[in-house]
Amino acid sequence: MTLCVDDLRAALSAHGVTLPSLRVDLPSFAGKYRPPAGLVALGNCNAVTARKLVAVLRSDGKAISRPPLDVELPALPGALQGLRRTVRWYLDAPCPDVQLCVTELVTNVIRHVGEGTPVRVRVARTDGDRIRVEVTDPARQALPVPASVPSTLDDEDGRGLALLDAVALRWSVEQGVEGKTVWCELAEAH
Repeated sequence: MTLCVDDLRAALSAHGVTLPSLRVDLPSFAGKYRPPAGLVALGNCNAVTARKLVAVLRSDGKAISRPPLDVELPALPGALQGLRRTVRWYLDAPCPDVQLCVTELVTNVIRHVGEGTPVRVRVARTDGDRIRVEVTDPARQALPVPASVPSTLDDEDGRGLALLDAVALRWSVEQGVEGKTVWCELAEAH
């Protein structure tokens, strides 16, 4: 809902309209839908309608920048499905390669740092039609290393970085004082 409201605010402000000027508190009305009256009854739209409005407002060719998706969560296998859905919703388009990279990077934290480790997942569109994925964890010294021996068909694991390498334009690791960030960049699908 927060991303939906942020998108709507950005789309409206690109046209010189602000929600306060309309005296609308969108989050309190977002779940109640009645057919809009007049030009737009913003207070009566749900999230689906708000997204459609954003698409119409964007259709004039102006790109509206969206703040990056920034999620902090414990690295748990059960969190991956919701994380993939959140990434898909944020990008507002099918994004299997981005979802694959997010899944593999968080799975590496689970396997090599420990289940339940706090991670920060960040997804953003960059200049040049790219999508950047970053996964940050506190284990500064646990660096990802591609397998020296290729996985066989019977192997249960060991393909994560090979998959990342196959779908990403580039990837790397940045070490910081408080941990490390494994990042990758992918071409945005059109």
